[in-house]
Amino acid sequence: MAFKIGLLGYGTVGTGTAEIILDPAGRNHLLQEIEIAKVGVRSLDKPRSPELAAGVLTTDLEAIVSDPEIKIVVELLGGLEPARSLILKAIANGKHIVTANKAVIARHGAEIYTAANKAGVYVLLEAAVGGGIPVIKPLKQSLGVNRIQTVIGIINGTTNYILTQMTQEGADFAAVLAEAQKLGYAEADPTADVDGYDAADKIAILAAIAFGGRIKREDIPCEGIRQINATDISYADDLGFVIKLLAIAKANPDNDSLQVRVHPTLVPKDHPLASINDVYNAILVEGEPLGRVMFFGPGAGKGATASAVVSDIANIVSILQTSTSQKLDPLLRCTHDHFSELTPIANIETRFYARFLCQDVSGVIGHLGTSFGNHNVSLESVVQIGFRNNLAEIVVVTHDVQEGNFRQALEEIKNLEAIDSIPSILRVL
Repeated sequence: MAFKIGLLGYGTVGTGTAEIILDPAGRNHLLQEIEIAKVGVRSLDKPRSPELAAGVLTTDLEAIVSDPEIKIVVELLGGLEPARSLILKAIANGKHIVTANKAVIARHGAEIYTAANKAGVYVLLEAAVGGGIPVIKPLKQSLGVNRIQTVIGIINGTTNYILTQMTQEGADFAAVLAEAQKLGYAEADPTADVDGYDAADKIAILAAIAFGGRIKREDIPCEGIRQINATDISYADDLGFVIKLLAIAKANPDNDSLQVRVHPTLVPKDHPLASINDVYNAILVEGEPLGRVMFFGPGAGKGATASAVVSDIANIVSILQTSTSQKLDPLLRCTHDHFSELTPIANIETRFYARFLCQDVSGVIGHLGTSFGNHNVSLESVVQIGFRNNLAEIVVVTHDVQEGNFRQALEEIKNLEAIDSIPSILRVL
């Protein structure tokens, strides 16, 4: 007996999903048990490939989520609405859910998973983070017996491509963004990517799984890459770093709170994430007793994302075929219902890079050191690089400091007569 599924959306990922299911030769035998019963689209007039049997395409998405013959609803619409409402209606009708929608899970996951647990259905989302990279299931299953300490990732291909090109070509942000848009690597409206929102959605999901507590997406500090320029990339290179947009989730050793944040970061060149370039993604997980493991691969694209979607569909089909229990598999369901406490950004300890433009007068470096010392900020290095527009350019790298102390020191430094401006402030891994 074939397991009937309904697709909500037949765009890039939807057609990629259909291509895999309709061409099962040489793939997992479970694909032969899957039938695409309905596909919801906005219009029936658009030509589509692969072509589907007559009557499969429909503009009535509500009918798909309530169809008693459909066992699995695959949400590939993206965005918050109508995706959220359709997922909840499908769950209310006893459908299992597969989704690639990181935004709806990051922002409405508590509501969705509460409903799913009550209804006794699965919500699987391997494709929501890292495209085709298997990371969700490994975190839930293979790594589930470890005490996870840190999850750090390059999980937005657009920003990684832009930063890679800026590094290799010495170009500024605006020029590389325009080129990325021409090549299709960046959207016409790149806000979600370049301002870090997409990465924040994804790290909210990873942190919830890794640390066993729901994450309030709106509480995640998030900075994008618009302010990164060729000057800082060049100085970072001289200091032994590359700049990457990192999404970080980290357990605090002193309490039960978590650090969860997204921001551009100076990464040492010998760090595993430093060599991840172009549109590729990578997620580094550290835990006890495992140590360090990294997941790497294409973080987006038709084939990669569809691969993860179909994997989740097959996973559910396998369970439905073999399980006689009405209970959900605890390794696949969402087992936590509390929210993790997030550490305020001011209380997080990290290293900083800061670039200052100063009047060319004696004693400037000493004044900088005094102001930092007044706020318990220890300096690893202070280097006068040269001159820019008749102003001395000084780069400072700190030791690990509490962010609140560092920001207070900067406020004092801004008021120093010799300080013209502080063009760049970046964190250091």
